[in-house]
Amino acid sequence: MNLHLLVPALFWPDPALPEIYRDLPLPGLENLLAKCSVTEDKSEGIEAWLCRAFGAAKQQDWPVAPITLQTDSGEDGEATTTENSRWIRADPVHLRLERDHILLADSHVFRISLEEAKQFTGLLNRHFAENQGIRLFPLQPDRWYLRLLEPPLPHTHLLSEVVNRDIRNKLPFGANNTFWRSLLNEIQMLLHEHPLNQTREARGELAVNSVWFWGGGTLPESLVSPYTNVWSNDVLAVSLASACNIEHAPLPVDATVWEASVRRGRHLVVLGELQGRAQYRDAYGWRESIKEMERRWFDPLWRMFRRGRFDEIMLTAPDESSSKSFTATRSDSRKFWRRPKPILAYGK
Repeated sequence: MNLHLLVPALFWPDPALPEIYRDLPLPGLENLLAKCSVTEDKSEGIEAWLCRAFGAAKQQDWPVAPITLQTDSGEDGEATTTENSRWIRADPVHLRLERDHILLADSHVFRISLEEAKQFTGLLNRHFAENQGIRLFPLQPDRWYLRLLEPPLPHTHLLSEVVNRDIRNKLPFGANNTFWRSLLNEIQMLLHEHPLNQTREARGELAVNSVWFWGGGTLPESLVSPYTNVWSNDVLAVSLASACNIEHAPLPVDATVWEASVRRGRHLVVLGELQGRAQYRDAYGWRESIKEMERRWFDPLWRMFRRGRFDEIMLTAPDESSSKSFTATRSDSRKFWRRPKPILAYGK
């Protein structure tokens, strides 16, 4: 059996804060990494990694929207059967002006219900009703889709690339950037005036005052999976598995439960808990999450590795600056001279 772990933000993104690793007990992870060979590459984000892994070629952007649409649309036949449509994600966000920066927050830090999403997009769709090429579908509370016939899609930045960052230099670009930036400004004005945002702010919640365009394209004609099974709560990973007609399931509570239900094959397990903590520089939350991940996943997997359960185990850790991959085979478990090192040694 082969296992591939995808763990975004396994290492803290700010190397100037080495003390974040102090008194952080991770014996299972450290022992496992010690047996691995390491390669490093540039990071393009978890979405780009998943698209590449399943053979989804980059269009203007990585075509996240048409891929995840297949999962999110559910029984909404209109959304998926419209011919000649291109799709782009238009996810609800909160923008905040801070000094000379415009910072973006996504649904990691605010709540939005499906009813609220329908109210927001209802206003936008009524406003754009005369332009039949534009319509928003709030298929999930925090995942909205924009369908259009023209103009061509823009180049954009992944939502994960702009979270908690200044967006001024990351707006849609390309030949049609004027149209897309004007559309974004118009949406922002409409959302700013929406009475629902006044209600949200009165409750002490963040206003939904913008959307973020990203992941546009058309559905890839063919996808190929290098895995037999995918275990994940990430909608893109699940959607890619579904498109490839391979078995997929939500992430089990821990590796012990996973081992009890797993069969032979090549398995992808996506552990995404750390990414949001790292994006918002939540040091305490990141530390607590990785300790819990050690208890539930890394330590049990290390014990499974020592018992010879894996022909190969790989751990890929993409972050904001690079992507490190750690690989070990069954025979590597016997290499006693590979002594564990503190996690800090890998995160530099």
